Amino acid sequence: MVEVTKRIEEKTSRMAEYTCSSRASSYCEKSDFYHSEDYVAAKMVPWFVRLLIKNGFIRKSLLSVMAPKGAYEYVIARTKYIDAVFDQAVSDGVEQVLIFGAGFDSRSIRLLPNDSPVKVFEVDAPVTQQAKMNRLEEIGIGLPENTVYVGVDFNKEAPEQRLVENGFQYGKHCLFILEGLLMYLDEDAVDETMNLIKRINGPESRIVFDYIYSSVLRHEEKHYGDEDLHKNVEDVGEPWGFGVEEGSIGEYLSEHGFRIVEELDGAMLDKRYFTDSYGKLVGRVNGSHSIVLAEPI
Repeated sequence: MVEVTKRIEEKTSRMAEYTCSSRASSYCEKSDFYHSEDYVAAKMVPWFVRLLIKNGFIRKSLLSVMAPKGAYEYVIARTKYIDAVFDQAVSDGVEQVLIFGAGFDSRSIRLLPNDSPVKVFEVDAPVTQQAKMNRLEEIGIGLPENTVYVGVDFNKEAPEQRLVENGFQYGKHCLFILEGLLMYLDEDAVDETMNLIKRINGPESRIVFDYIYSSVLRHEEKHYGDEDLHKNVEDVGEPWGFGVEEGSIGEYLSEHGFRIVEELDGAMLDKRYFTDSYGKLVGRVNGSHSIVLAEPI
């Protein structure tokens, strides 16, 4: 964990770049199953990437070589799911949104008007965060007024202190987003994050996150795409450190003061996002992950 933290404090997160590129590719898809609405990601990727992904044949060829089996489909499904959770939270009167490990997330731009009363706090390593802010300025979108960028040097600073310094208010109706994050932390860091959310959340708050199964860390290769995903994670130098045994996330959350509202594993994501009206599977999600929506007990 120390090596990974040190790397992302010095360089832009490669997995954040991969997620952004996947969302950009998805925006270029014509199929309703594969198309998602992150037009910002499509502008944020380098010009040559943008040129390549606009061509359907080249896009498909690149993804078949670079992406582990089902990883592209998983990012698409996860993006659509969390977009829907975000929209619902706004409809329900959420006051603050806190995104941990925000990377190149664009929801505060895509899903909120500039005059929205909802305040979005994005927490990330300063290097990745600065790269994002610079790119937004370069492409003419600029920094949204409703977003506070909270750069945290995880080797030296406590996220809670930095949040308070930047105006985050305790006890408010809040949505917490931990997308593609927990698997890169160790168990102590995950516990600390959950305890932090428990301390600062308010009534009707919710948390949405994804996690991997412990069997994936043990290289048991029980799920679709496990083997390919392992190699990809190791190649980018950002290995996984945290997983939960299948069927045990409810117990883990209960110990930290939360309960499951909804959980979607790979098969459920397939059914919701990649199954046509005839029941035919048109795409398959990598089965290593599960997505959870939870609330305080």
